[in-house]
Amino acid sequence: MPSTLATLVLLAPAGLLLAALLPLGSPRRQPIWRLRISRLATLSALLLAILATALTAGVGAMTSPLLGLAGIGLSVRLDAISCSMFLLVAFVGVIVVQYSRNYLDGDPRQSEFMTGLCLTLAAVMLVVVAGNLSQLVLAWMATSLSLHRLLVFYRERQPARIAARKKFMVARLGDACLIGASVLLVGTFGSSDIATILARAQSLSPTTTPGLLQLAALLIGIAALLKSAQFPSHGWLPEVMDTPTPVSALLHAGIINAGGFLMIRFADVMLLSAPTLHFIALIGGFTALFGGVVMLTQTSVKGSLAWSTVAQMGFMTLQCGLGAFAIALLHLVTHSLYKAHAFLSSGSVVELQAIPRHHQPRVWPVVWSLLLALGMYGLLGWLFGVFARDEAAVLTLGAILVMGVSMLMAPTLQGTRSTSLVLRTLAAAGATTIIYFVLETAVTRLTATCLPAIPEAGPAGLLIMGLAIISFATVTLLQSLAPRWIHRPAWRAARVHLANGLYVNAWFNRWIGALRQREPLRQPTHVA
Repeated sequence: MPSTLATLVLLAPAGLLLAALLPLGSPRRQPIWRLRISRLATLSALLLAILATALTAGVGAMTSPLLGLAGIGLSVRLDAISCSMFLLVAFVGVIVVQYSRNYLDGDPRQSEFMTGLCLTLAAVMLVVVAGNLSQLVLAWMATSLSLHRLLVFYRERQPARIAARKKFMVARLGDACLIGASVLLVGTFGSSDIATILARAQSLSPTTTPGLLQLAALLIGIAALLKSAQFPSHGWLPEVMDTPTPVSALLHAGIINAGGFLMIRFADVMLLSAPTLHFIALIGGFTALFGGVVMLTQTSVKGSLAWSTVAQMGFMTLQCGLGAFAIALLHLVTHSLYKAHAFLSSGSVVELQAIPRHHQPRVWPVVWSLLLALGMYGLLGWLFGVFARDEAAVLTLGAILVMGVSMLMAPTLQGTRSTSLVLRTLAAAGATTIIYFVLETAVTRLTATCLPAIPEAGPAGLLIMGLAIISFATVTLLQSLAPRWIHRPAWRAARVHLANGLYVNAWFNRWIGALRQREPLRQPTHVA
């Protein structure tokens, strides 16, 4: 009976499809009615997400009966992963639709925009609650196609069309990888049901895994990397800033996370291929570092947020590569909420008072901030039992957390004489560390029945973790001390190259022929 009730979750995307496709009479009144029905559909989806979460909490994970034949059709998989994502997408959908009410008020194409928005939300919801591979693959492709319409909403903007074309080509390659992985999974396990595939994957070990199954894991990893704008296919993401702000919020807060969701959903399959995990960890770690450094050189708010998303998706991919799938899920949800707020409030940033920066930061405050952050992590980690866990990945991610907390404290320690300001900063850093441990402990327990434990790291894994710690420490010091070199010619030249992403995107443009368009590609101009 509970599994039958799970089928009702399909009413959420069905309501959004109805809101998108329902004819609404006269063109003059159509935007008003389209907006009202869209708001009702998103609110209903949020209510269904809450009810589905409550049902799963009370009964446990379940898969609804298949509405189709021969493993092809619609079914719903409810567990901690899908319920978290369903709640996230539904909540962001409510906010974005409500925001669009005023953002596009008076635009003659507002009804068309709401149609594309509802179609995209419906496709994303079908992805996150998918109970079988056919639904997952088709909804995955529909998400990209419906998003493409939103990315080129302002058709007269040439940069938007070029960026959307690049995104389209990358997405089709990702689709091909996911289709290939699905065929291999069905051929290996004899079922398209996701729960069945994961259960049978748990019975295998990496040493007895068939070669085709390891290839399937690699294809899943590549599809996820392409979906989440990982290096070197990241170039389209910072360029889609000519889309309406609600689209940017939905893209950066929901759709871009689909790659991480895919790896988390098939965590049991991914663990069967250690080389695949190492590969995505290396790509994700490099993307996180690359995006973080480039982000610091951006002169626009949206550009900085876009490169921040590239870096955050890289860090989430690194977490998946280390086997910390529960922590990656936590990162996915928290980053989505933060980034949705950041984009929707980006227009108000000029009203905020800028925080003055020290042009000549001293080295010792940076060192002290690192030592204080390390002390906080050691004390609080001991209280939460982190060091009692035989999981090197947790300690690695904790070390990176230390560097982030030190960046929070370093500016305050640079020459301030206000004791109260220093104490407030230390309190904020401590609270941040405590919140991290509380959330990490909670999500690990909530997902214990649907996500595998972090695997034991081999020599290659330990080498990657050590490389990640050294690299993030280097970038942290660079970020803290870069203002000391602001007037040096070498640093000013390097800043220009970094601001343009080391021109990787320009090479991609030549490869796809974007520069042969009638209108030249508008390149951002950065002044050192």
